[in-house]
Amino acid sequence: MKFLLVEDNIELANAVISRFSMDGHVIDHADKIQDAIAFSDTGDYDLILLDIMLPDGDGTSFLRHHRARQKDTPVIVLTARSQVSDRISMLDLGADDYVTKPFDHAELQARCRAVLRRNGGTSQPVLDFGDVSFNTLAGQLTVRGEVVNLRNRELRLFEVLLNARGQIFSKQKLVDRLFSYDVDVSENAIEVYIARLRKHLENTSLTITTMRGLGYRLDDG
Repeated sequence: MKFLLVEDNIELANAVISRFSMDGHVIDHADKIQDAIAFSDTGDYDLILLDIMLPDGDGTSFLRHHRARQKDTPVIVLTARSQVSDRISMLDLGADDYVTKPFDHAELQARCRAVLRRNGGTSQPVLDFGDVSFNTLAGQLTVRGEVVNLRNRELRLFEVLLNARGQIFSKQKLVDRLFSYDVDVSENAIEVYIARLRKHLENTSLTITTMRGLGYRLDDG
């Protein structure tokens, strides 16, 4: 999945990016509010991790802007503020969760998974589609009872398509979702990943349909 991290502490930001990148997630990083606004206004993200104390102001201004634009991307606030009133204020402004610094990275990852499950409309870690099963916690795809070993990009592409079944994604849209903004990659890479996924899903209840001139769509049943 693709995350936006808004954090001015470079050491902490690098640690978070490294941890999530190991799981195959794509992270765009902003260390100022204005940069964060530019990212969120022009890009699509599955989750935003938002620090509050930033060099050019309070992160709550970003949160207000984000929600005012009717953006429903879930936001987890990362901050040293621990007062109950602060937590209530952030949640009332539209934050989905609140993690107090210093935090354990494993806990942060667990909270991210929980928020993403809620945002996706399910609390179940395992999704079944006939002979296809996907464990959202382990990022594990099982086809006809056998575990399929997906590469990170293939796994994240499958997640993008699965979380929006029936929705058409252009190649450029998928590039934006799978790679950070500073990575130069050809749309042909998407064709390669799609071909690999199709091979894994052959003769199953899930089908990746090519919409000529538009992109790709995952169909269920």
